[in-house]
Amino acid sequence: MSLITYLKDTQGELKHVSWPTRAQAIGFTIVVILISIFVSFFLGFFDYIFKLILEKFII
Repeated sequence: MSLITYLKDTQGELKHVSWPTRAQAIGFTIVVILISIFVSFFLGFFDYIFKLILEKFII
């Protein structure tokens, strides 16, 4: 398959994609940012707890 054929096929497939609206894209971006912040605090909290527990056994 040549590069030109590949690019034409790709362009044809992209016409079938249902693209989100601007409002949807902004909403999804906000959701991803909020979930990322929540997960980072969640993991940071447990990391801190495990550090405290390990310090009690090591020191």
